[in-house]
Amino acid sequence: MNTTESPARGLGPVVVGTDGSEQATRAVLWAADEAVARDRPLTVLHATGVEHAGHLPFDGSRSVLGGAREILDDAMARVSQRHPDADARTWLSRDGATRSLVEAAGGDGTLVVGSRGRGGFSALLLGSVGLRTAARARGPVVVVRGAREMPPRGTVTAAVRDDGDLSALRHAAWTARAHGASLKVTSVWMFLQNVGSMATMFDDLGGIAEAEAEATARMVEPVREEFPELTVAVETVKASSAAGALIEAAGDSDLLVVGARRAAHAPGFPLGHVTHAVLHHAPCPVAVVPRG
Repeated sequence: MNTTESPARGLGPVVVGTDGSEQATRAVLWAADEAVARDRPLTVLHATGVEHAGHLPFDGSRSVLGGAREILDDAMARVSQRHPDADARTWLSRDGATRSLVEAAGGDGTLVVGSRGRGGFSALLLGSVGLRTAARARGPVVVVRGAREMPPRGTVTAAVRDDGDLSALRHAAWTARAHGASLKVTSVWMFLQNVGSMATMFDDLGGIAEAEAEATARMVEPVREEFPELTVAVETVKASSAAGALIEAAGDSDLLVVGARRAAHAPGFPLGHVTHAVLHHAPCPVAVVPRG
């Protein structure tokens, strides 16, 4: 396949969910920056869930919708202050948060959410909206993490393991180019720890590391060709914890991009343990991109 013939997934509109909380406001501003950098439209969405709240009286429903409009008006005022010429609009949904976000993004949009919230976006990373959205979205989902807004560091990190991560790698490359940043590709390989008396059977660690590095280099080569102007660094890391290694690798990054490994028969961890851990603990925003 010629990778230059197909755009990276998620380079359509940018859709951000807000509930008016501080973390959601950070997500709105991050999404606005991203939309402007990509020259794409921005949609700021608030989901009320009143469609399924049949017990609400008419006045109660009207009050909820009025509060929702205030939240959206405030978000748009912040976007306009930061980017006066941004192509931005609002979406007030009566449906639930996950369904609303996925519908608004469609097949090629990028979804952005904060790492914590209230109301329709409460307990975002503790088992509700964020994880469900990342597990169901057809395009990338960005969780804006970090204690506060940080100045740009000029690096986008892509986590790769095999060819199934090419979509995530290309998305990271597109993002890095849009922001004038460099791309760091990190591949983590695991080796059986504490093998005891079996250690003599594994005496060619250098050979294993070399083979892993060569496999990663082959995966990255088409991206180097597609983005010749991009500065690309590749690192292959041996670690006992893949999540820990990726979190450490993201320490100097503006964004960590990972492939969505949707684990079968694991309802508590719909995206797999590594992605779940990264979403909880990464020091920077995390983009989860569907594999394949």
